[in-house]
Formats: sequence, structure tokens, C-alpha cells
Amino acid sequence: MTKTTNFRILNPVTATIREIAEVLNRAVDGKLNSVGTFTLPAGGGGGSAGVDVTVTDPRAGKESVILMSPIGTHFYNHDPYIKTKNNGSFVVGHSNHGVAVDVDYVIIG
Repeated sequence: MTKTTNFRILNPVTATIREIAEVLNRAVDGKLNSVGTFTLPAGGGGGSAGVDVTVTDPRAGKESVILMSPIGTHFYNHDPYIKTKNNGSFVVGHSNHGVAVDVDYVIIG
């Protein structure tokens, strides 16, 4: 499961002053269009390598900083890390664990 949050993107030619103000105020309030969610799958446990998870997100780039935040208590048992970054996706490596866990992420840059 991969889920992204999409806020309004303005047309650079036809955007009104009101639309620009609304989007700018939303950004100042921290509502950035750079977050999403993915799932680390359950595995056999024992600390062995898990199956890599590829997250497809057009906002990701080779030089992006990708930060993860757990949803649930089993996140740290997976020992997740960003294995590779590509234009349009990134790969998360992790240890196998017996419980699936959802992970929020933010992409900067």
C-alpha cells in the first residue's frame, strides 16, 4: 500500500491572488504536498533480511531527503532504512518481522 497526499497545485498563468494566498498560507501552516504512507510487510522474524519495499512517488529524487515516521509499535523491529533513491521512487530495506507496519514519510528536496 502506498498513499500520497495531494494538495492543490496552481497554474502559473491563470492562478488568482486568492488561490496563491490560500496555497501559500497552507504551506506556512505546514501543509506541504510532500508526505505519503507505505507498508512494511510481515515476515518470518528472526532478524533476517526482509523483502525490499519500492515506494513509487513522483516527488522523490536521487538527492531527496526521505524521513520516516512509524504508525504503530513494531516499526523499530523492522530496522528500516532508505536503500536507494531514484527519480520517481525509493527503496526501503528492512529486517523481516512477524508484523506488518504502516509508515508515514516526508520527502524534502
